[in-house]
Amino acid sequence: MSNIWNIRQFSEEEENVRVQLSSELGISLVAAGLLLSRGVCNAEDAKAFIRPASQPIHDPFLMRDMDAAEARLSKAIESGEKILVYGDYDVDGTTAVALVWRFIHSFYNNLLFYIPDRYTEGYGISFRGIDYAKQEGCSLIIALDCGIKSVDKVAYASEKGVDFIICDHHKPGAELPHAVAVLNPHREDCTYPYTDLSGCGVGLKLMQAYAAKHDMSFDTCLRPLLPLLAMSIASDIVPMTGENRTLAFLGLQQMRKTTMAGLLALMQTSKTEQQSITISDLVFRFGPRVNACGRIYSGAEAVRLLITDDTKKAARLAREVEDYNSKRQGLDKSILDEAVQQIEQDEHDAEKCSTVVFSPGWHKGVVGIVASRLIEYRYRPTIVLTQDEASGLISGSARSVGNFDIYSAIDSCRDLLTNFGGHDYAAGLSMPAENLERFIQRFDDYVARNIRQEQKQPILNIDAELSLADITPQLVRIVQCMEPFGPCNPRPVFVTKGVINYRYTRRVGKSGEHLHLNVTDRSSYDNGALAVFDGIAFGKGDMALHLQNGNPADICYTIEQHTFNQRTTTQLRVEDIRK
Repeated sequence: MSNIWNIRQFSEEEENVRVQLSSELGISLVAAGLLLSRGVCNAEDAKAFIRPASQPIHDPFLMRDMDAAEARLSKAIESGEKILVYGDYDVDGTTAVALVWRFIHSFYNNLLFYIPDRYTEGYGISFRGIDYAKQEGCSLIIALDCGIKSVDKVAYASEKGVDFIICDHHKPGAELPHAVAVLNPHREDCTYPYTDLSGCGVGLKLMQAYAAKHDMSFDTCLRPLLPLLAMSIASDIVPMTGENRTLAFLGLQQMRKTTMAGLLALMQTSKTEQQSITISDLVFRFGPRVNACGRIYSGAEAVRLLITDDTKKAARLAREVEDYNSKRQGLDKSILDEAVQQIEQDEHDAEKCSTVVFSPGWHKGVVGIVASRLIEYRYRPTIVLTQDEASGLISGSARSVGNFDIYSAIDSCRDLLTNFGGHDYAAGLSMPAENLERFIQRFDDYVARNIRQEQKQPILNIDAELSLADITPQLVRIVQCMEPFGPCNPRPVFVTKGVINYRYTRRVGKSGEHLHLNVTDRSSYDNGALAVFDGIAFGKGDMALHLQNGNPADICYTIEQHTFNQRTTTQLRVEDIRK
């Protein structure tokens, strides 16, 4: 499906602010517009935005229940209790467990960690995990990136004399678990100033509170652990704003000089350069590999990799993680092919506003990835479901489009479900097999009633229209200062119309499926300033002949720095291209 190109337009009032901002900062109108679109209205705002490391990290005791949580953790440590650090099996959960475990283990040894099995226990806190805690003599469980809806599990633990501190960021249900403390910035009665922390971020806040109460330096004890939090923020698709952006920025700084054996081993197996590591590397290189552990084998393997200080052990574990990721990629492709075939064979597909596909044989660990891939094929709210052999329950993952709230769509069918949870854009769910057909119909009916027209087609939001000569060193520096990028602070997208082949535009890739561009534009010629840029357009190899024959094209792209043989050049990453 083709994208709608939505070029940012400024109102008269905004244009006045843009001109003033350009004058105050001594930058181009284009650069001023980029900052204005991200809430920067004056020089003071600009200084804060381009220096995220200078922004304060909030007081953890502003979070509801933090006093009780810190007091219970302190009591456990002072009295020598055994503590279980419990987390979800995805990147957010495993990095959270690694961060909390590393912090506590630096001064206290009586603790274990636990990651539930995706297939036999499912998402979140499990009865088996509580039984394990009791069996091992743990009297306190710190639950990370899960637990906000585990009312029955926490009650079960209480009966066994096991206390819970819950650190979660998912939407709470109508009733909160009766834990010692429930830390979640989305609680209605929580006034913490930033609500969009990741699960690992909430865990960091608990450790920050403990450190503050015990005169432990943040810089010494917690700053070295921020690479783990940066991985969480990048991979869990939380907004890259406010405190998240500050913590991600600091985490990247630490990542570039970390000595953590597991992270260094991941860099080696993923061929990532430590000195120039970016948020994109965390999203597209580290994230899939860490996630693959829980999808293919066990999320506990990811934690073992992230907490070890043994370089040989780290190298071995990283190689195993690489194998899990390769298996995951093979499963992705085969299930995606089957799902696409299922959609094409559905004679009612054209009438639907959503996509729900099901096969009992699909691997539960990759259905979320397949749901994301299917949105590229049919741009609709999508759910991919499989069936658990042991329980007979149907379960799977949901992914959304645009700003459509898929969590609310699933919530509207709650009476048909055994369990569900998640965010506006991604969720998990399970149901008895006999409810599947009713669920598909009711889910689609809800989407049909509530999805807006503009949410039915992918929109490519474009910051500005440029000539290639506008891509100056100053503009490139401004774009770099806007990092780290992520949701709510996306990498700026530009459009240039009428680009033409300069010399070396050609097909690349094993099958020639991609397009390497070497282009200039007519505006550069007309202004007497020839500007030539290289670029890459993935999946657009069929446009090569059009450009090679001297025909013009319009391109949407982001500006990136590419380093090869110690030489850095500015390149264009083309998001879309039109004749």
